[in-house]
Amino acid sequence: MEGNSKPLTSLAWTSGQSLCPKGHNIIVATVEGASASFLKGFNQKSALYLTCSTESTSEAIGQVITDVRILTEKSPLPVGYAYIGEYIDPKITVPKKKRICIKLTPIHTAETAVADFKLALKNKPLSEPYKRIGDMSGLALWCKHVLVTAPKPTPKPRNVTAGMRGLSLDNTSPAQPIHGTNEASVPKLSRGPSISEHPIYESNVYGVSAIDGIPFTIHPMFESRIVEPSIMSSHDLRIKTLADIENEYNYGFVVERTACTR
Repeated sequence: MEGNSKPLTSLAWTSGQSLCPKGHNIIVATVEGASASFLKGFNQKSALYLTCSTESTSEAIGQVITDVRILTEKSPLPVGYAYIGEYIDPKITVPKKKRICIKLTPIHTAETAVADFKLALKNKPLSEPYKRIGDMSGLALWCKHVLVTAPKPTPKPRNVTAGMRGLSLDNTSPAQPIHGTNEASVPKLSRGPSISEHPIYESNVYGVSAIDGIPFTIHPMFESRIVEPSIMSSHDLRIKTLADIENEYNYGFVVERTACTR
């Protein structure tokens, strides 16, 4: 992983190449060339290594490691962090006195990310840009952060029609007509004469009917019933007196009064 600049996406434990997750690289040696196994002891045949990857995983799609911490046995897991995975032989136990946890962040929101991970003996310092995060089993853990250069997502521009622009509250920019529209390619609805074309339906001084523009037509069987309004002569008008009106429209409310008294 020397010179790696791609952000890491996964960090895990493994006990050998046969159990190592796909796309992961095992850190088998320290920077001094010593064994990087975390299992120490006389005649120790088993091994435990750290492994890391820069490939996207099903557990962390589109996410990168932005921080690595070593916690003691009694330290609570910080919010947003998770312990690293274990791909080990069932007979092997990962040390519990100290545990490694990582923080995964979506790559589009991350400013920096961990791009390299190295192990060294406890008394071996590493130069910048590597930063020491702690030690386990006699090995010091170092990581390097890099700036994330992934492009930030930009909102997709929406096509705004002339009708929608006309609804805008911004009156400083008048609505522009739609260009490039072929009127011949726009299907036109077949309809009969507009109902507003008949004078009998004109409801105001502007000649606009209250139902003008509604997409329906008068059935042909009713067309004959729509006639031009006849001009009434003033001689045909009969002016009613107050007495005539009261006699014609008089209503005593007898039924209502009877119902109220019951």
